[in-house]
Amino acid sequence: MKYLRICGFTLWVLFLGCTNKPTDGFPSPEDRKAIDYALPWPDSLDRETYRERVLGMLVGSAIGDAMGAPTEMWTRDQIKEEYGFVTEFTLLGRPRSPEGPWGAQMSPGVSTDDTRWKYLLTDFLVDLDAHETLLPAEQFAEFVSESFSREARELSEADLSAQSISRELTHLTWLQEWAMVAGPFSRGDMDNYHIALNKFYGGEMSCAGLLYSPLIGSLYPGNPNLAYINSYHLGIFDLGYARDISALTAAYVAAALIPSTTVEDLLDLSSKVDPHQYGESRLIGRIAQSKVDLARSIVDQARQIRSISESNTQVPAAFPGSTLEYVQLEQAYQLLDAQLEKIPFHAAEIHLINLAALAWAGDDFQKAMEFVVNYGRDNDTVAAVTGAVLGALLGRSRLPAELAKTAEDVNRSVLGLDLSKLADRIVEGKFPR
Repeated sequence: MKYLRICGFTLWVLFLGCTNKPTDGFPSPEDRKAIDYALPWPDSLDRETYRERVLGMLVGSAIGDAMGAPTEMWTRDQIKEEYGFVTEFTLLGRPRSPEGPWGAQMSPGVSTDDTRWKYLLTDFLVDLDAHETLLPAEQFAEFVSESFSREARELSEADLSAQSISRELTHLTWLQEWAMVAGPFSRGDMDNYHIALNKFYGGEMSCAGLLYSPLIGSLYPGNPNLAYINSYHLGIFDLGYARDISALTAAYVAAALIPSTTVEDLLDLSSKVDPHQYGESRLIGRIAQSKVDLARSIVDQARQIRSISESNTQVPAAFPGSTLEYVQLEQAYQLLDAQLEKIPFHAAEIHLINLAALAWAGDDFQKAMEFVVNYGRDNDTVAAVTGAVLGALLGRSRLPAELAKTAEDVNRSVLGLDLSKLADRIVEGKFPR
């Protein structure tokens, strides 16, 4: 009897399958349109305009880096107590460090690893086919490994003075974590690559790719999808959705290079540029997009404050706005405080502060830098990212004149980083002949 029941049930299932089986399966949305990776060079971007905006990206990023460097990782209260309100470059009084300044008591306007990475990446890119569709990640990893090996040789060849050894050791230590990841990747040793990647700076969602992704974006003006794809492809040091955030930042720069682009256009890109479909992540969705919505909400809430009690408000002497504007700024900061990550250099935190600065300041470069730098945390990296995006949008000539001149002069004379020559190398390699 049990056997007959099983047979009967099986025949019933087969009958239903034969009579009710849908012919086309579940209904599906329209197929996605293929991404055009070979868009023509934008008509609105002649060589001179392209160079102006690439240089704007480099100088804008260096300004942000240098403005934030003296107070990197400080709290708002510490910044307020020492400087009141930062509006310009200040003496870089920190000790030498691998990720920070490579000297002590350095001139105002000196940059850190955020600018060095753009220099290093340009060295890598200059030898590639200028029109290569997909940047080679394995060669990039090999380049980073070789850069570390070169620094190791220079350390072994340094004279025996403590100063010389300390300097070369700083250079070597800067690339140490990166080389531990890049080495196995360049050799195709994926097991050890993933072990090293998941230990990179403690295994946190660090802002690694954000240090160089703006420069990748400058190679693909008007094609944010291709900028995203290539930044993502070279994001070999990024964990999880940090890779999406780095790639989106490259897309922002690519879009910003086009003269008709606005800040609102950039903020909308997260909903339009998603080649790897992060937006369809089950249960979570796209975290980078949620940060855009959150940034806009924070700024909107802060600006809803219409009246103040001046007797309870202490405005720093250097603050350039009204008391009401300062109260609104403090409210925005407090709302950001509720979103802080465990580490200040977490990619999601940097992304959120960057977006909030853009929503707060629009295309006012000075205002955006002040928003980021006076908030504290990893303010040199955030300001370097915000400065790169706005620098690409505005171009070199529309940046604050004194800040831009000082950033270029100091990077060239003190650090040996000629931002103008970097821009020339990028334009020479990328602009159609």
